[in-house]
Amino acid sequence: MTQQGDNWWDKLYDDAAPDTAPTATGDTLDDRFDSASQATRPGAQPPPRAPWEPLDDPAPGPRAFPPPPAPARPPAPTAPPPPPTPAGRVPDAVPPPPEAPPAGEAPAAPPAPPEPAAPPAGPMPPAPEQRPASERPEGDTVPDATRPPVPRPRSAHIGNRPPTYEPEPTALPAARPDELLDLVADTVLDGARYGTYTLRAASLRGDSARYRGDPRRDALLTARFGHAEAALVLVAVAGGARTADAAHLAAADACRWIGEAIGRSHARLSEDIRAARRGDLKSGLHRLTDRTFGRLRARAAELGAEPEEYTASLRCLLLSADPDCRTRVFFGIGSGGLFRLRDGAWQDIEPLIPEPATLTGAPVVGFGSPPSETEEGDRHTMKLGVTGPPGAPFVEEPLPPPAEPFRFRASVALPGDTLLLASNGLAEPMRGEPALAKELAERWAAPEPPGLAAFLADVQLRVKGYADDRTGVAVWEA
Repeated sequence: MTQQGDNWWDKLYDDAAPDTAPTATGDTLDDRFDSASQATRPGAQPPPRAPWEPLDDPAPGPRAFPPPPAPARPPAPTAPPPPPTPAGRVPDAVPPPPEAPPAGEAPAAPPAPPEPAAPPAGPMPPAPEQRPASERPEGDTVPDATRPPVPRPRSAHIGNRPPTYEPEPTALPAARPDELLDLVADTVLDGARYGTYTLRAASLRGDSARYRGDPRRDALLTARFGHAEAALVLVAVAGGARTADAAHLAAADACRWIGEAIGRSHARLSEDIRAARRGDLKSGLHRLTDRTFGRLRARAAELGAEPEEYTASLRCLLLSADPDCRTRVFFGIGSGGLFRLRDGAWQDIEPLIPEPATLTGAPVVGFGSPPSETEEGDRHTMKLGVTGPPGAPFVEEPLPPPAEPFRFRASVALPGDTLLLASNGLAEPMRGEPALAKELAERWAAPEPPGLAAFLADVQLRVKGYADDRTGVAVWEA
């Protein structure tokens, strides 16, 4: 206690000082002791009224100060003011008027706000249990932190009737302990951003395969080769034969082998794309594609299967990472689709394949399906660089070319374009159900590309009658 406090304390308890009797004002020794105890207690709040001030209650005797206020709590929501009463109508309840003071007395000052009640002694009562929104009374709210999550909608579909199968996976494919590396995930999702474009890619199992427990036959590969502006991005989409048991393995092999071939030649391919050497690209990619399908036929021979049982459709995109290069290259063999969204409308830009009867003159490298022999010999299938395994059957004649013709297209993208490469499971409903194409055009009309989750939701828009695997690769141009 300070020196000033010591002097005050000494004077208060000096034996020479006469004691005073209780007064009507409550200024007694006990009152002063209570005041000193409250003032010296750590964390004490200043009392709202001094002990020696007159009290409203004229009763003599010591008075105790109220306990310190409890921690502040958020105010309870107040009810809105009642609506004004129309003229001529008596309100339901009218508060009584304040009592007038007796004659000759001044009106009393308005009462001070009541002090908050002290918490009761003992353990605190448990917090009220939160109830679901459907069981809470009207007007009752729940803080944001404890509000139950809003349920997400199920997969949407196009058309008046929902598809036959469930929208989510039900059965897993059968697995073998020594072939776990051959398992295929139900859904694959990927994306990137280079130069002036944004890439989104998704591949998911079809509704029918999910129901039967079959593996996803579509395969997806996204890879970047090189660095900086010379980097080359490859996206490969392959779809195995519907009736083949090893269709998912053939599709995976096709993506892996074309990826290896592109990766070994990525420096030259990147230079050709940036220099817009269309002829060199067409012939070079045709040779790489032929070698990939040659390896598929060799693999079928190893497995003792027919070539058509171990094969796949293959469609690829090559994209340069150079921001000054807007050349987009498509090539491949087999079914699927290539679409472009420009000015809010879809364009089917799938390369057209002429009828064999309309072809005249010598075969052109990179156009159509090369014959098994030319005047200079078969340069496309004789030296494929495929090494046969031990015990493989000896092939005396060159392997035949792929049954499907080679497709190639190199185009220049414009700002705002969206390029869509689709497997057959997505290309068919895009061409056969206008509502799906319209829905995707509206969703992708925004200037900012969708995120990965939103793109997956767009690709899996379901249409009755189309239950095959779906793979879509979209490129948004800034």
